Amino acid sequence: MSDVVVVESPAKAKTIEKYLGRDFTVLASFGHVRDLEEKDGAVLPDQDFAMVWGKDPRGEQQVGKIAAALKGAKRLYLATDPDREGEAISWHVKDMLGQRGALKGKDVRRITFNEITKRAVQHAVEHPRDLDQPLIEAYLARRALDYLVGYTLSPLLWRKLPGSRSAGRVQSVALRLICEREAEIEAFKPREYWTLEAKFQTPAGAPFTARLTHLDGRKLDQFDLPDEASAKRAKALAEAGTYAVASVEKKRTRRNPPPPFMTSTLQMEASRKLGMGAQQAMRTAQALYEAGHITYMRTDGVSMAREAMFAIRDHVKDAFGPDYLPSAPREYQTKAKNAQEAHEAIRPTDVSRTPEAMAGELDGAQARLYELIWKRAVASQMAAAELDQTAVEIASADGKIRFRATGSVVAFDGFLKLYKEDEDDRAADLRAGIKPAEPTEEEDGRILPPMQQGDPLKRGEVTASQHFTQPPPRYSEASLVKRLEELGIGRPSTYASILQRLQDLKYVTLEKRRFVAQDLGRMVTTFLVRFFEKYVDTGFTSQMEEKLDEISAGQTDWRAVMRAFWKDFSAAVEATKDLKIRDVIDALDEDLGPHIFPPREDGTDPRACPSCGNGRLGLRLGRTGAFIGCSNYPECRYTRPFGVDSGSAEGAGGDQELGEDPATGQKVWLKRGPFGFYIQLGEGGTDAKGKPVKPKRTSLPNGVSPDSVTLDQALGLLSLPRVIGRDPETGEEISAGLGRFGPYVRCGSIFKSLDKDDDVLTIGMNRALALLADARARVRELGPHPADGEPVVVRKGRFGPYAQHGKTVANLPRDVAMEDITLDDAVALLEQKGKALKPRGAAGRKAAAPKAPARKAEAPAAPARKPAARKAAAKPAAKAPKGAARPAKAAAKPSGKAAAKARPATRSRKTSG
Repeated sequence: MSDVVVVESPAKAKTIEKYLGRDFTVLASFGHVRDLEEKDGAVLPDQDFAMVWGKDPRGEQQVGKIAAALKGAKRLYLATDPDREGEAISWHVKDMLGQRGALKGKDVRRITFNEITKRAVQHAVEHPRDLDQPLIEAYLARRALDYLVGYTLSPLLWRKLPGSRSAGRVQSVALRLICEREAEIEAFKPREYWTLEAKFQTPAGAPFTARLTHLDGRKLDQFDLPDEASAKRAKALAEAGTYAVASVEKKRTRRNPPPPFMTSTLQMEASRKLGMGAQQAMRTAQALYEAGHITYMRTDGVSMAREAMFAIRDHVKDAFGPDYLPSAPREYQTKAKNAQEAHEAIRPTDVSRTPEAMAGELDGAQARLYELIWKRAVASQMAAAELDQTAVEIASADGKIRFRATGSVVAFDGFLKLYKEDEDDRAADLRAGIKPAEPTEEEDGRILPPMQQGDPLKRGEVTASQHFTQPPPRYSEASLVKRLEELGIGRPSTYASILQRLQDLKYVTLEKRRFVAQDLGRMVTTFLVRFFEKYVDTGFTSQMEEKLDEISAGQTDWRAVMRAFWKDFSAAVEATKDLKIRDVIDALDEDLGPHIFPPREDGTDPRACPSCGNGRLGLRLGRTGAFIGCSNYPECRYTRPFGVDSGSAEGAGGDQELGEDPATGQKVWLKRGPFGFYIQLGEGGTDAKGKPVKPKRTSLPNGVSPDSVTLDQALGLLSLPRVIGRDPETGEEISAGLGRFGPYVRCGSIFKSLDKDDDVLTIGMNRALALLADARARVRELGPHPADGEPVVVRKGRFGPYAQHGKTVANLPRDVAMEDITLDDAVALLEQKGKALKPRGAAGRKAAAPKAPARKAEAPAAPARKPAARKAAAKPAAKAPKGAARPAKAAAKPSGKAAAKARPATRSRKTSG
C-alpha cells in the first residue's frame, strides 16, 4: 500500500501528487480540522487552561478519509505549511487520528518545504522530523489568548455598549491606530506659508527654475513667509537684484535595490502598484504557491537560499549583462521588530520562468502578482543605480538673496532597469512619520543646463505661491501593515484577516484606498482605551508577541505566560462588572465630544438643542446603539444619529434636494431607503392611461459618501449605463454601468466588476480594455446552443471550470481542461446535468443511487382520515435487493454555525484578531 501525505488544500495536494508518484496518496485537510468550541467555556483557566475542541463536520469527514487511506499504509507524512499554524494543523490531524485508533503500527513523521518543487518535496520526504512541540505550544497560547480576550471583552461590549459587536486582541490595537489618526486629522489646524520661485537663463540662453532659500542674508525656514504681504515684499526684493552663479556642486550617489518580498512588503506593494487589498494579495499568492510557482508566502524573512541566489545572479548576467551584476551576492536581514528568520523571502521557484513565459499559464491577477514577485526578487541581486546630482547656488550681487536649483539624472540605471518602488506612496509614508524601508535620494529627473561659478544669469519671472500644511494622511492598507510590523504587532499571516475583520464589523471603511474610522469604531476604541487601556496598548500587545516567540523557541512555558496574563486581565474585567451604563455614557460623551460636537463657525453652542432651544445635546445609548438626544427628554424628543451633524443628508433623514436636471427641469433628490441611499429624478407621475409611473432611480455606489454627492455626480449616475467606446478587435460596444453587485464594464456577454479605485463615471477605454481582458481569460465562448441559439460558454469558477447555457451549469470532468472542451462536449454535459454527471471530490467516487420506482398515484384521503394517511406514509419501504444502493435520506438544511462549517474551503486559518 502507498504511504499517506496530508497537506492543507486540494490544489497543493494535486501539485505534490505529481512529484511523489504512485507510491504516495496525497490528501487535503482543508485547513484546520477542528477548533475551540464556539461558546463560552472552551478555554478553562481554572483547569490550567485546558481546551475543549469542538467537532467540525467537515474536519471529521476529512480525518475519516485520511484514516481510511491509512489502512495498510506504513507511514503518515504530515506536510502542512512550515509555520506555527501549519504545525498546529498537523498536530490536530495526528491527535484526531490517534483517537480513532488509526495510527497503530504507523510511523508518523512531519515534513516541511519552503517551495512546492519536485526537488524540495522529495528532499523533505527524505529528511522527515518529529512535530515541533514548542511551536504547537505557541499556537495553543495564541489561540487561548485570542479566545479569552474575544469571549470576555465582546460580551462586555454588548452589555455596556449596545450596537458594538466584538473586540479582538490584535484587531482592537489596529482599530486604535486608525481612530487615533482620524482624531489627529480632525484636530489638525492648517498653517499658511508662501514660497518664491524665479526663472533664470544661463549665458547660453538655457532656462531653468530655482527656489528662494535666503532673504536679507538669513536662511528661510518653512514659515518665514507666513502671509501674502511678506511674500510680496520678498518678491519685490528678489526682482530688484542682479544674479550670478555662486557655486555648482556635483556628486554621484548610489541607490541600492530593496530586498525580496516578505509577507508585509508584498501586501504593501501589491496595494500600491496593483490596487490589491491584503486579502486578495494573499489569496492570489496562495494559489501561486500551491501551483509551485513561488516560495511560501507567509514569512517575515528576506534571506534567500544560496542556490536560488546564484541562479538569479546567472539570470541577471545573461539577461542584462555583466555591468548589472554586483561583484558579490547581496544578502539581506529583516529589520522588523520580532522578525522570525525561519523562512526564505518570497521568490519565484524557478527564475527562468519569466513573467512573459508564464503569461499564458496564469490568470490576470496571478500574472500581475507573479510579475511583481519575480521582478523584486531578481532586482534584489542587481547592481546599485547611480545618479548624478547637481546643486546650483545663485546669489544676488550683495549676497543677501540666494536661490537654489537642484537636478538629477540617472547615470547608470542598475536595478531600476527592472524595478522601481512607488515614490508617491513613499512620500505619503514620510508625511505620516513612517520611515521607508529603503532610503531614497532626491530624484526628480530634472537636468540642469551647464553652468560654472561666476556665470551671470538673466532673471525672468518671479512667482509667489501660497501653501497650507497638510494633515497626516489616513492609513492605507500598505502603511497600516507597515506600522503594525514596525510595532511588532501581529504576524504576517494575520494582517489580511485583521484588516478585513475591521471592515466586516463596520468599524472602518476603505475609501480611495484609505481607512476611515467610522463612529461605531471610534466609540468602541474610546470605551476600550478608557476602561482597558493596557490591553489595547501597542507596547503591551508587542510584548505578548515576544512572549509567543519565546514559547516557539522553547524558552518559556506557555501555561506560565497564560497564568500571568489571566491574573491581570480577569481582574480588569471584574472591575467593570459594577460599571453603570450612565458611567459609560458620560465617559464616551466626554472623550468623543470634540468629534460629535465640533465648534461652529458662527460661535454658537454646538450642543444647544435645535428643537427646544434650552436643552443640551449629549450621547445616549439605546437598544440598537448610540444616538444624540436632548437633556430635556421626555418633554423634548429631539434625536439624531450618533456622530452625524443634523444638517447632513443622513441626519436629515436622507431627503436632500441636489438641484435641477438641465435637460428635463425635474428636481434631483438624494433619498434614503431601506437598502441605503439612492438618487431620484423627479417625483414620478402618471402615463396617458392614468397609471402611476415610477421616477427614475439609481443606487449610490459603495464608498461614495452621501454628504459628498454633487448634482453633476448624481446626473452621471442617473445616465448610466454609458458607452465608453467600441472594442478595437470585435467592434462590440463597451459600456459602464451599475448592477446588482456594483459598478461594472461590459462588452457583449462579458462583464467585469470595477475595482474599488475605479470610477464608473470616468473610467476610460484603456482601463476598460484591461479589465475585460482579465475577464475574457476566465471565459471561453464555444458557440450557440443547437436547441435555441443561446451562447454556450466555459468559465473558470472557484471550484474549477464549468460549462454554462443560460442558468444551467455543469462542472467539467477532472481530466478535461477549459481550453480543450468542444461545443458538442459542453452540450452533452449540460444535457446530463442532474442525471449522470459525476460530481467532483470523494462524492464522485461513490456510485449514484438508482431512483426508486414511482408510486402509483393515490386518491386523496377524506379530511377525517388525514392522520391515518400520515401514519401510512411513515411505514418503511420494502427492503431493497442485496447489493442495491439505498436511497439517500433527505438531509436537513444546516443553519447558523453548522451551515458555515459545512461550506467547502481551500484554506481555513484562525488568525489573531
